[in-house]
Amino acid sequence: MTLQMCEDAAMAAIALQAGRRRPEAQQAPIGTPLGPIDPDVVSAAIPAFFIGRNRSGLWVAREAHGRVGGLFLFRSSAIDFANRQSKPERCALVFPTGTFELDIENRGNPLIVLAEGTRRLLARMTTRGRP
Repeated sequence: MTLQMCEDAAMAAIALQAGRRRPEAQQAPIGTPLGPIDPDVVSAAIPAFFIGRNRSGLWVAREAHGRVGGLFLFRSSAIDFANRQSKPERCALVFPTGTFELDIENRGNPLIVLAEGTRRLLARMTTRGRP
């Protein structure tokens, strides 16, 4: 069995498991930590990362146990980060349907924090200037 076949099988299992959940359980509320991954879907021996967007639209990569995570401008950067953090093995990537926030220190792109702060400041200044 090739690595690609293993990854395809893992993604199919994740999709199957997600389809069994109730609709209200599919979206993680903003600020709520992501729950553990079902052991029937991903083995404890395989590092797993959640990859998704936060409420600002930035990409978030967070290891399933909260050991490492980061913010990124591009989806591909978040995936590359997850793969680098799990070397020499590959990792399972889980893409939640809802938004979630990085609840640990940002080990991703350090400029994202500055850019996000600037964006918030500009948004506040813009809304104050409106009648």
